[in-house]
Amino acid sequence: MEKVKFTQMKDGTTEEYAFLTAHEIEHTKGTAGRLLQALEQLDESLSGYQVTRLEHSVQSATRAWRDGADIDWVVSTLLHDIGDIFAPYNHDEYAATILKPFVREQCRWCVETHGDFQMLYYGHHLDGTDQNKRDRHRGHKYFNDCATFCERWDQASFDPEYDTLPLSFFAPMVHEVFARPPYDPAVLQARDRPLVEPETAAERAGSSR
Repeated sequence: MEKVKFTQMKDGTTEEYAFLTAHEIEHTKGTAGRLLQALEQLDESLSGYQVTRLEHSVQSATRAWRDGADIDWVVSTLLHDIGDIFAPYNHDEYAATILKPFVREQCRWCVETHGDFQMLYYGHHLDGTDQNKRDRHRGHKYFNDCATFCERWDQASFDPEYDTLPLSFFAPMVHEVFARPPYDPAVLQARDRPLVEPETAAERAGSSR
């Protein structure tokens, strides 16, 4: 079978849906590759900064990796602005939806809400914008994590002189995360991890010399 025969879903057969399910499973194996291609398209996104949106994303991930962050944090940081092209008004929610089946809740929540937290740095320069928009999340168990995410990795990563690692460095991590079984409770409910792991950071700094 190359294509199903039905033109309305309600008319499909068991055989046709078995075919489509197998076809879809095979297609999902290319998710990581498609995401990496989408990241490259960020070079065509919003301009005006001293770095492109791709460079910002990779620089953010580089800072996370050098802080000793684990793979969930690093990949989430790399993808945190992937919605800039297609969802400019809710890019954080867009990215979080992509990550949701594959990373722990701690990381997903921080990506989903980071837009509110970033207002702290520039909201006071814009009329009608709430600089303290993040306060609506105050008291949430991941509030401090998202504040750290923005301070150390997001708002700091617009430096054209920073020694940013290439996207190819992070590609194997993206493939590893998106090869996980989706919605695996062992992943989604994994124990929370600090953003900064000093011992791991020291090991990575030593290995890069």
